[in-house]
Amino acid sequence: FITNENEISFKVSEDGYKEIADAVFKYYYYNRASTAITEQYGGKYARSMGLPDTKVIIHPSAASVSRPAGTVISAPKGWFDAGDYNKYIVNSGISTYTLLAAYEHYPTVFKAKSFDIPENGNNLPDILDEILWNLDWMLAMQDPEDGGVYHKLTGLNFSGVVMPADYDFDRYVIQKTTAAALDFAAVTAVASRIFTDFETEKPDYAAQLLKASKSAYAWAKTNPTIYYQQPDDVKTGEYGDSYLVDEFQWAATELFITSGETDYKTDIDIAQMNNNIPSWPDVAPLALISIVRHSDTLQGKIDVASAEAKLLATADQLVADLAASPAQMAMTTQDFVWGSNGVAANQLVILINAYAVTKNTAYLDAAFTGIDYLFGRNGTGYCSVTGFGNKSAIDPHHRISAADNVALPIPGMMSGGPHAGMNDSCTNYPNDYPASSYVDGFCSFSTNEVTINWNAPLVYALFALQNYQDDGEAFAVDDFNKK
Repeated sequence: FITNENEISFKVSEDGYKEIADAVFKYYYYNRASTAITEQYGGKYARSMGLPDTKVIIHPSAASVSRPAGTVISAPKGWFDAGDYNKYIVNSGISTYTLLAAYEHYPTVFKAKSFDIPENGNNLPDILDEILWNLDWMLAMQDPEDGGVYHKLTGLNFSGVVMPADYDFDRYVIQKTTAAALDFAAVTAVASRIFTDFETEKPDYAAQLLKASKSAYAWAKTNPTIYYQQPDDVKTGEYGDSYLVDEFQWAATELFITSGETDYKTDIDIAQMNNNIPSWPDVAPLALISIVRHSDTLQGKIDVASAEAKLLATADQLVADLAASPAQMAMTTQDFVWGSNGVAANQLVILINAYAVTKNTAYLDAAFTGIDYLFGRNGTGYCSVTGFGNKSAIDPHHRISAADNVALPIPGMMSGGPHAGMNDSCTNYPNDYPASSYVDGFCSFSTNEVTINWNAPLVYALFALQNYQDDGEAFAVDDFNKK
């Protein structure tokens, strides 16, 4: 809190990430579709059930012989993608993978971690309970006849600012696409190998996931260039992508790690995997992460050394950018795109994985320093997570928070962050500088919306960093004395 204009008081704690980490994760519970948020788990943010999605119409763009246009299917559950009430497979892909990876890379952390969600009394780690809510929806988005995957489940247009219970548009699944099939294949392959350990709690679920993954991949191989084309009568988000080399590489990698089958190994080509910062249209770095994390089983089968070199080259550049920055941040001008905070969070994921591979503390130190950017040491002066810091967004582009008659927004949501585009109807941007062009207003969906894919890498980073801190790996004494 601010005591005067020149002084800010703050808390120093051994578990300084705990409260914010829990809130950043619980965002997914608050954004669940097809359920009520009860007072027991939602407190003042409790709401009635809305959007059951048990009567979803096959749009003409998604029609097939077995499911002609107008056919009604059921596809409940899932997370609302962002500030709207729609659900998109492509964006669910990277979001669900990142949460699965958090569990796969740090299982001890999450097996011991209880979250404040309805399933916390069962025998599954709570993070997997939350992931299941979206995985079950993703499985319902696959056509059982041919293995293809519908790109999205939406109304024909965005709704007004209403609560889920008041949403009254018809719901449709729109077009099968190669990108959706490949993202689906990658995620279900990862999930399959994780749920193999929980056969008692989820009988045959791992096998169901692997079968679905293989079927989606086979459909994509047969239909390699089915790109999303927005139908004339559909106005919701597109998540269009016409370059799918990265999606093919990611899906093949995850399927080979899970199944060990030669057909998938043959499709893997490290040379085709770029080493950019992960994002929904650029998922090759996710393949690199999975390869280095499974290096013991992949050595001698694929070129692990090249994958590791690519990952470390990106991490080295981030360390160099941070060192050269007067503000001690790895963000450079080119990083201030729509969803720039998602870029910053995924930079942390790269740095953390570089540390996991090498145990070079330069990477871990950079991640601990870099997370400060998201918590307020940035060009806007805002903590990017609602409900935290002395200054954070109070009017994010999030329909539930805008319509629920609660003064403050749901906590734990990370805003998109600044960029110079000003791609919305807001007229009160402070400037057009990439690092500070941001408005805390519902009108600014280009800088102040929240999404499942921006929160996911922050969940990953917070729990990974807390783990390393608890294990005494954070900041060796000599390094600390130099700071």
